[in-house]
Amino acid sequence: MSSDIKPSERGRAWIEIDLDALAFNIADFRSKIPDNCEIMAIVKANAYGHGAERVAKRLTGEGISTFAVATVAEGAKLRNSVPDGDILILGHTLPEDAGLLHDNRLTQLVVDGAHAKALDSTGYKLPVHIAVDTGMHRLGVEPSNFAEIEGIFNCGNLTVEGVATHLASPDSLDESDICFTKAQMDSFYAVVRKLKDKGYDTGKLHAQSSYGIYNYPQLQCDFVRPGIMLYGVHSQANDTKIKTNLKPVLSLRAVVAQVRRIEAGESVSYGRLYTADRPIMLATVGIGYADGIPRQMTNNGGMCIVNGCRAPIIGRICMDLLMLDVTEAGHVKAGDIATLIGRDGEEEIRCEEVAAAAGTITNDILCRLASRLPRIYLEGCPASMAHRGDAE
Repeated sequence: MSSDIKPSERGRAWIEIDLDALAFNIADFRSKIPDNCEIMAIVKANAYGHGAERVAKRLTGEGISTFAVATVAEGAKLRNSVPDGDILILGHTLPEDAGLLHDNRLTQLVVDGAHAKALDSTGYKLPVHIAVDTGMHRLGVEPSNFAEIEGIFNCGNLTVEGVATHLASPDSLDESDICFTKAQMDSFYAVVRKLKDKGYDTGKLHAQSSYGIYNYPQLQCDFVRPGIMLYGVHSQANDTKIKTNLKPVLSLRAVVAQVRRIEAGESVSYGRLYTADRPIMLATVGIGYADGIPRQMTNNGGMCIVNGCRAPIIGRICMDLLMLDVTEAGHVKAGDIATLIGRDGEEEIRCEEVAAAAGTITNDILCRLASRLPRIYLEGCPASMAHRGDAE
């Protein structure tokens, strides 16, 4: 637990980012993919709540030179931290924003022929990748519309530097999902072969997100695109059957503001959803749903760690506060630290557990963590200790 982080840096609640764990995860991904395959790091949504600028800087130091985000605004902001790397915009960009793509040297994933023509008509010279929809049915051109794909190569102001698809069920090893994934890749490779046969340079190929890297490492692509698992967590608790050596990068902690005894029959928080059936010690912690803590965790198995002991969240979670039953956590006092995600002593709460208690996935939990929570970056320290780093 980071007891040496100064209160002036951390405030009432904060996030710790272990950049050394991030580097460890990059090394683990590299051990799984072919030698001629590179990593395109997904740092959209503020690097899944971890802080895109600092994450990208560390990844650059680890030899990563290609990144992807969701929006042109994210890409323009990231360019300040990645002056020389390639940045791919995965989401739809309006032609009105083509100037931002050009001025910030961003690469656009074009979602169909109409999108390509609209960008081409702006007159800006733009590098693009083509999205091929092989069964996800979200964005992209279907392989049956080959003439539409071919037309993108013929846009005078666009330079095709890559072709991509997205796998719908790479996390599942059920037979039907394996067959579906194989069909997706067969369709993708068929499009690429047809383009090459007609003399087109398809550039870099990419299809695998996090789970695709672990379940389909043999796929022949030029890039893999790790997202959620880059940060050391699985999307859901039941995904942990996929064995990895990844280390969680993020911890979430908050300060105990007050401790009191309440008697049997007394209720806690709004709506009186929790009533004590025995005398308990109640701790109020300075973090709530405005910080990104899901209200669905109310009386639903949500936990914190205090003094190395688990303590259940009780009563309705408030905007800026939540309450814990710390009866079994020893002598708890104001100023003690509650860990919502991360390790304290021998106990650990993983983000997957928090997501399960909230009825969602880890991507949702991490992306919703509020900007008012300081991010404190730790590096160059033993994994079992959290020495103070830089705060943002």
